[in-house]
Amino acid sequence: MARILVGTCGWTDRALLASGWYPSGHRDAEGRLRHYATRFPVVEADSPYYALPDERTSCQWRDRTPPGFRFDVKAFSLLTGHPTRPSALPPDLRAHPRDASLRQEVWTRYARALTPLRASGRLGTLVFQYPPSLGPGPAAEAFIRTARDRARDWPFAVEFRDPAWWHPDRARRTSAFLTDLDATAVAVDTPQGLPTSLPPTAPVTTARLSVIRFHGRSRHWGTGTKEDRFRHAYTPTELSEWLPRIRTLAAATEEIHILFNNCCGDAAVRAAETMRGLLAAQLPHQRTTGRHVPT
Repeated sequence: MARILVGTCGWTDRALLASGWYPSGHRDAEGRLRHYATRFPVVEADSPYYALPDERTSCQWRDRTPPGFRFDVKAFSLLTGHPTRPSALPPDLRAHPRDASLRQEVWTRYARALTPLRASGRLGTLVFQYPPSLGPGPAAEAFIRTARDRARDWPFAVEFRDPAWWHPDRARRTSAFLTDLDATAVAVDTPQGLPTSLPPTAPVTTARLSVIRFHGRSRHWGTGTKEDRFRHAYTPTELSEWLPRIRTLAAATEEIHILFNNCCGDAAVRAAETMRGLLAAQLPHQRTTGRHVPT
């Protein structure tokens, strides 16, 4: 029986802070995470995508959350082939050629920083989100395999942004490739009918973990500002479309992480709460955890 954890992609979004979701007395950095962890048992940490994390921050995240809480941590942009500003790198690496040796050194520091989360059992998975420019093919597969080899002992999840990876003619090969890597295929919810739309495909590629990320259904997906791309308030009907897929995943994996990346304001936390209620009603025999109650 799968353990289903519901949460959001981040807990420090500026619009969430302004929404009033955090109560008085819980609006500083420590208070926000401690409060979030009483409401949800999993969160995605996206700040390591923008800058290399440090061990002190990981220790703080560990100490401010209860045992059993999970962090899914996004990979640093350089590791996934995204454009990376020199200022995002440590000063001693900024003049280094953008080559495999730099990625190896960046990975070493990234992994060292996250070791406290991993050692405490709080690391859910690393999330390697690849850019739309990384289309399927031998070169892309080699790039991903090299990343997996660096992280060979770590939980590893892959989200593609080029829909060609999940085209019906390619989907079976993509699933087999990720299975061979022991990498979780990240399922996504996005608007449909656009050139950049991703299909709501939810294959099982590891028995350990499945991940679903809900990005909203804005018609501006793939264009405009972050707020334009991800602004959406999910309805119960929209979320219910995923229940049969979640049921299938639950029969084949040990744990499922359902994460909401829609904005703005408190839209993500409200969607997570709605999904938790739907799961409790429709999958009553599953271990659905939307709120962690400290003992």
